[in-house]
Amino acid sequence: QVQLVESGGGLVQAGGSLRLSCAASGSIVSVQAMGWYRRAPGKERELVAGITRGGSTNYADSVKGRFTVSIDNAKNTVYLQMNSLKPEDTAVYYCNAAVIQTGGVFRSYWGQGTQVTVSS
Repeated sequence: QVQLVESGGGLVQAGGSLRLSCAASGSIVSVQAMGWYRRAPGKERELVAGITRGGSTNYADSVKGRFTVSIDNAKNTVYLQMNSLKPEDTAVYYCNAAVIQTGGVFRSYWGQGTQVTVSS
């Protein structure tokens, strides 16, 4: 079993910054990729940013140039640096990790979510 623990959410004013962290622990042989998704009120969950263990990244168009995702493979931890935050960034942010477990099992896990609120 794998557990993802997120931290760093909170309330900020428009234009401010936050850094989210997500640490994966448990029966992990290696993390192949980690990413951040978000669900805003009344909207579907969407991919915000993803990163492979090799450092390849993918961003939603709405956050390009403002958000930066990074990964520490040794710590099985992904970070999301969010700058120039906008009210439309308000959402619950969820961490996802695609991992190789003992026995060669490959699957994804979700964090519990952390609230990010950006006031105008």
